[in-house]
Amino acid sequence: MRVREVSCTTALSPTRLPGLDYALNPYRGCSIGCVYCYSPSVLREDRPWGRFVDVKRNIPVVLAKELKKAKPGVVGIGTVTDGYQPVEMRYRLTRYCLEQLARFEFPVSVQTKSSLVLKDMDLLRRMRDVEVGVTITTMDDRMRRAFEPFSSPSERRVEALKTLNEAGIRTWAFVGPILPGATETTLPALLVAIRDAGTRHVMFDRLRFRPGIWERVEPAVRGFRMDGMYRSAREDPAFFGPLEERLVSLGKELGLDVEPAFPHGW
Repeated sequence: MRVREVSCTTALSPTRLPGLDYALNPYRGCSIGCVYCYSPSVLREDRPWGRFVDVKRNIPVVLAKELKKAKPGVVGIGTVTDGYQPVEMRYRLTRYCLEQLARFEFPVSVQTKSSLVLKDMDLLRRMRDVEVGVTITTMDDRMRRAFEPFSSPSERRVEALKTLNEAGIRTWAFVGPILPGATETTLPALLVAIRDAGTRHVMFDRLRFRPGIWERVEPAVRGFRMDGMYRSAREDPAFFGPLEERLVSLGKELGLDVEPAFPHGW
């Protein structure tokens, strides 16, 4: 893993992601190393994804200057890299950015697959308008390690949701991407765990084979002898329909508010 410190000239980026006005990413690159990550194609990044992190050391200062002039809007943290990946323990850039956002009273939506978000509970509880979304794709830890090598175990993410809810912080869960054979086999247990943690809002999205993703996913699924299944998912536009319908149906039975993250595609 190569970590280097860099400077940035901008902090906030306008975004068309649903529910967000701005994207804020204190880091470029991500050490969690999810094999299905679409970020390299979005960023047009040629370096091996999961093996580098650029630390934007000056981003809290840049952000503070931008917030003085920016039109109020929801700021999403974690749109193309996880703000609570392991380097956050050292650099604390996500926390420093949250402090600035709280100071200027901007609404914030954090998305992460790390229980490290709990380190900022004190700050999150004081913020005027904040929500935390936790991504969970499977309750099978063996598959979780194959698809998300350096992520927090799913049980710890569920515990993080519970802790956030008990603290009165608004939460949601993201079941995405839906991973054939990994998400579907543990789907009932996953949704029950989300419900029991106190979260009621669930969003989902299918695995999307953007450029370069199949090359990273294929070695992982081959180890579970699921490469044929994933080839079908890649080639058949209707493949995910039944999985999504099952997720919605199970969620409603459990009293969850379930909706697609990108209802109009992306």
